[in-house]
Amino acid sequence: MENLRFCPKCGQGNLQWNNVSKWSCNNCDFVLYHNTAAAVAVVIQCKDELFFTVRNQEPGKGKWDLSGGFTDPKETSEETCSRELNEELGLTINPEEFKYLGSQPNIYPYKSIDYNTLDLFYLYEVEEKFEIKLEESEISATIWIKASELDLNKIAFESQKRFLKNYIDKL
Repeated sequence: MENLRFCPKCGQGNLQWNNVSKWSCNNCDFVLYHNTAAAVAVVIQCKDELFFTVRNQEPGKGKWDLSGGFTDPKETSEETCSRELNEELGLTINPEEFKYLGSQPNIYPYKSIDYNTLDLFYLYEVEEKFEIKLEESEISATIWIKASELDLNKIAFESQKRFLKNYIDKL
């Protein structure tokens, strides 16, 4: 956050970060809010197994991840689930098929900026395991694992670790 120093309105080099959610200029009335971004994560479940992707980029390169991503403007979270599963895995799923499970706050570090996110978790249940077409720029591999054998240390994001711990305890 420290690398944002110059006010985009007046050009002065005194842009101040409040260490939580906003930048403001001491010279003019400019304020920029760094609001929480909405993101989704989909728990794909087949009987007692869960589906994970292996991240092919930072943050968390090489770690396990639930499919999902950031919500675009004017998009519902269910539409985000559907779009992301199509982009990442080549799956076409009706947004009405996702079941909301809960949410967790998260921090997503990207290019020296920590983005606060609210990760919304959804369930998509399948009767059979499926084959997918990988989006290799984002995903290096996929894995099905029994929920009872899940090693939370292999998960990329703290929000997913917290969520999955509670989710698995309830299975």
